[in-house]
Amino acid sequence: MDVDAVLRLLAINPSQLEPAPPIPPQRVRAGERLGFDLKPCVSCGQPATCTQIVDITGHGHRWLDRCTRCFLACVAQGDGPRVPVEETLAALADAAREAGVRLTVITDP
Repeated sequence: MDVDAVLRLLAINPSQLEPAPPIPPQRVRAGERLGFDLKPCVSCGQPATCTQIVDITGHGHRWLDRCTRCFLACVAQGDGPRVPVEETLAALADAAREAGVRLTVITDP
């Protein structure tokens, strides 16, 4: 999902995002950004668990801090094929069995 679509989906005004340094996103470590100083999700205000630098036309580089729920909402709206949760969990269980590891999956309705 492109940045403009994410901003629309989460109803975020790009001018309200905190300015970010103009460096390649792969050089920024989320842990350095989020660290112990919990940033709020730019959409819902819950503690952010993921962040990225986005380049927004007319606004420059901005931090896009999102909580897990808002991040996953954007992923769920992506352009890729939809796979039922049951199939995904079955594939994870098969992979864990093949690797000889114990897997516990916790979901939140």
